[in-house]
Amino acid sequence: MSDEKKVLLRISNLKQYFPLKKRGLYVKANDGITLDIYEGEVFGLVGESGCGKSTLGRTILQLYKQTDGRTMYYGKTLDDLAPKYMLDTVKNLEKKIAEIGEKEKKRDELQAHYDKLSEKEQFEKHAELDAAKKAASDALLDVANIVGGFMALKDLSRVKAAYEANYSLARKRRDLRVERARAQVEHDDAAFENRNASAQEEKVKSIDKQIADLDREIDASVKAIDALRQPHMNDPEFQKFEAMRDEGVDLARLTYNEIRLLRQDLQIIFQDPYSSLNPRMTVGQIIGEGLIAHNIFRKNNDRMKEYILKVMDDCGLQGYFLHRFPYQFSGGQRQRISIARALAVKPKFVVCDEAVSALDVSVQSQIINLLQDLREQQDLTYLFITHDLSVVKYISDRIGVMYLGNMVELAASDEIFRAPAHPYTRALLDSIPTTEEKKEIKVLEGDIPSPVNPPSGCKFHTRCKYCTEICEHVTPAWEEIAPDHFVACHHRLGAES
Repeated sequence: MSDEKKVLLRISNLKQYFPLKKRGLYVKANDGITLDIYEGEVFGLVGESGCGKSTLGRTILQLYKQTDGRTMYYGKTLDDLAPKYMLDTVKNLEKKIAEIGEKEKKRDELQAHYDKLSEKEQFEKHAELDAAKKAASDALLDVANIVGGFMALKDLSRVKAAYEANYSLARKRRDLRVERARAQVEHDDAAFENRNASAQEEKVKSIDKQIADLDREIDASVKAIDALRQPHMNDPEFQKFEAMRDEGVDLARLTYNEIRLLRQDLQIIFQDPYSSLNPRMTVGQIIGEGLIAHNIFRKNNDRMKEYILKVMDDCGLQGYFLHRFPYQFSGGQRQRISIARALAVKPKFVVCDEAVSALDVSVQSQIINLLQDLREQQDLTYLFITHDLSVVKYISDRIGVMYLGNMVELAASDEIFRAPAHPYTRALLDSIPTTEEKKEIKVLEGDIPSPVNPPSGCKFHTRCKYCTEICEHVTPAWEEIAPDHFVACHHRLGAES
């Protein structure tokens, strides 16, 4: 799939810890998750209750500010958004490059010490070494993602000046695009109401001209940066860092106002269709709230009403529901309202957080079919979170299996059901109710350990029948055991002993 599809989100070592009242203790809801989500796919996420699935979905959207890690979004480029962290990196380039050197030195010293230890001592020290490796890697990526090979140069003054000029132009263009969207709404309202729209039309044309002028200036600034890069292209050190450049936007590093600019692209459908809808708002107001917030419409007028009715129809809601309140609907109808609210703003990525778990089985199939149809019609990408493997098999292209804050397996949907490699995945599959008389339903024994103080090594070792000493002490590596099939296990199923 990675050869055919474009990555929309790239999540690397994501952590989400929630502090407890007792000082120094944290709930480790997500504890180092790495995965790619491709444009147009449905990525299913499964695991027992409390494993961190919903937290992951909300953290990707930055509804929770993530504790650590990277969440790269490729629906916009750095030049589109011009985030503040880009300028901060460029302005403090020398300092950040020095920090990289210091962290790499510490990593190398720890590695040299680690190599001299006994196997038992290495069990105790591997976490400290991993942390040092991660710190050095993060510091490097924070800089290399933006300036690439330039970080290998000694004289950075011209580089900084060129990047700062590019940033200033990109920032102006970003703000103009927001202004242009507002002006376009005013023009469309006037045209719809048969008012003279010439003034609004001239304003839109004026802003378009300013944006076009900035586009030309940005193209020129990019060529200036390329001209600085050209003399060094044969330098192996320069090439190594140049390959690390990344045009994506790191959602974890955005300010509050910057992430608001992306809220239209990134939406969520909540699990509970009862508590997620404002009981004092009508269906029309619920769906329309986001449309006004994202400058798709300026006010609640007839043009907006016409659009909302179209969205409702797409989601299987009758037009006469427009002025009704949530309490007047069934659970399935409420979830259709939630779907309409999320999709009305034309997002690119939607987190479906247990979107059918609270519904009857017959209604579940209707909602799943609706989500599938809307995905195809609007070219959407879903993160579909559920604890029900039978549901996720039907809707998902790929499935990720989570346990106690970690991803333990990831593969194509058919592959997960045909050849599970992790004992936990196998246990989940064995617990699915079936009509087959000869198949015995196996219940996974034991409780999930506390996410405040999770087991060392492999977190599943306290419930795994294949557990050995290495499982108790060493965290298993995330490995690709077959094309696009990843697993983290010391004793994966089907592997040679």
